[in-house]
Amino acid sequence: MPKALREYDWRQWLRLQPLTHAIKTARYRKIDRAFLRQPVKDGDIADIRDAARGRHVLLTVAFGDAQCLDVQLRLTRGLVRHDLHIVADNSASEASARENRQVSAARGAAYVRLPANPWTVKNPSRSHGAALNWMWYNVLKPAAPAAFGFLDQDLFPTQPCDPFEPLERVAFYGDLRRAGARWYLWAGYCFFRFDAVDSAPLDFGLDWFAGLDTGGANWEVLYRNVDPNAVPQRQITAFAALPGIELRQAYCEWRGNWLHEVGLDGDLSLKAKKRETVLRLLEPALQASLKSAPQRDWRSTQ
Repeated sequence: MPKALREYDWRQWLRLQPLTHAIKTARYRKIDRAFLRQPVKDGDIADIRDAARGRHVLLTVAFGDAQCLDVQLRLTRGLVRHDLHIVADNSASEASARENRQVSAARGAAYVRLPANPWTVKNPSRSHGAALNWMWYNVLKPAAPAAFGFLDQDLFPTQPCDPFEPLERVAFYGDLRRAGARWYLWAGYCFFRFDAVDSAPLDFGLDWFAGLDTGGANWEVLYRNVDPNAVPQRQITAFAALPGIELRQAYCEWRGNWLHEVGLDGDLSLKAKKRETVLRLLEPALQASLKSAPQRDWRSTQ
């Protein structure tokens, strides 16, 4: 929802911002609704719904980085308690999609090739939100899983964990972000109990005019009446992945025991070296995951 009219100051009224924001919001929503109606490009949607029903489901939106996806799937398979991991492929190129499809098959994850996303080139945040909404309305909501969680593709567990366990006490949780008096859950790590949210008109998109990034459009329908202090949190620590390089140029994060590469931030000319460091940090976890990972295809959960 756009900001309430009373939230605009007189300078913004003089620039007609309430009107322009309302018009742009209506246009964005029209584009998003059209995208939700587009058919899947690739993936056994009916079978995936059956496999997800009543289960604990992880969902990763993938785009253009098969190595990153492969590392995450190897780690979640052995370290994270879940029943089904779905990859929603939001890649712009068919070459990237083929690589992601092969990785998903090799690691036992369900694969969905999303329709062409109208925001992918224009706005990555809107693209991500549109992808999550397509998966919610076309896969997760019809499937009725027991619970589901969204992961950024460059977020990696390093120790055994059960991210669904907190949902025994709360309806949803994740890494909290604030925008003035509003707050929302970061779309890269958020978990929901299905029976607590299925009746709400969820929108995992953004509301940029209110300062809310991807996932923030759920403020009105989900978060507004919930005390953020009641939402379980974990410590987040930023660090530079490369010695002698400024934090902002080689930015990474520890989010609890999960390592976040933050692949879209920092100096992109350092991306390869940053990836090498991340892989070295993840090597012990990859070895531990290899020993404990169950060797099964996602269809075996049906």
